[in-house]
Amino acid sequence: MKRTFTNRLICYFVGLFIMTIGIALSVKSDLGVSPVSSIPYTLTVCCGIEMGRATVLFHCVLIIMQVFILRKNFKLKSLLQLPVGIVFGFFTTFCNSLIERLPSTDNYFIRICMILISVVLVAIGIFMYLPADIIPLAGEGVMQAAVDTLKIEFSKVKIAFDVTMVVISLVTCLIVLHSLGSVGIGTVIAALLVGVVIGWIEKLWAKRSNPSKN
Repeated sequence: MKRTFTNRLICYFVGLFIMTIGIALSVKSDLGVSPVSSIPYTLTVCCGIEMGRATVLFHCVLIIMQVFILRKNFKLKSLLQLPVGIVFGFFTTFCNSLIERLPSTDNYFIRICMILISVVLVAIGIFMYLPADIIPLAGEGVMQAAVDTLKIEFSKVKIAFDVTMVVISLVTCLIVLHSLGSVGIGTVIAALLVGVVIGWIEKLWAKRSNPSKN
């Protein structure tokens, strides 16, 4: 049992780290970040807050939202999302500093390729982190709180959550920067393809795990 939990813990943190590499690559492309990262990056481009710190602040807000949504049904163990958010913020800072060392380019094709690689990395990270079933990131936590309270399908809540994040980011950037800022074609690509890529990964993993069914 202990070994199984250790393996899950490793997959959990490796998955989070791979996700942040993907996020950092989307930032480097300067074509827009994924919906769930749009608000932290908006705080970075509009307010100058380092993205790792902005990520932690965003997680704090999401945890507070869970308290208001769930009220007496809020479980104290959900507060563990805060240290997880701090780790995720640290990973974000570290990976941004690594990816920032890559040479910048104005070549649109290369920047699109960076976005596509980012999508794959984020999908791999989610595929590793979610099944570990340890502590959800605050984003998933607030979505699950909405599902439990409103009795709405998770997929619909996910769509509403992503759209809301993008709209808030877009409006903020237009008001403050008079430009799209954190939102761009990369945001649309991530919104459309991350789920698709996760599906492909799950099918490939299933085939590998059950070769007799091929």
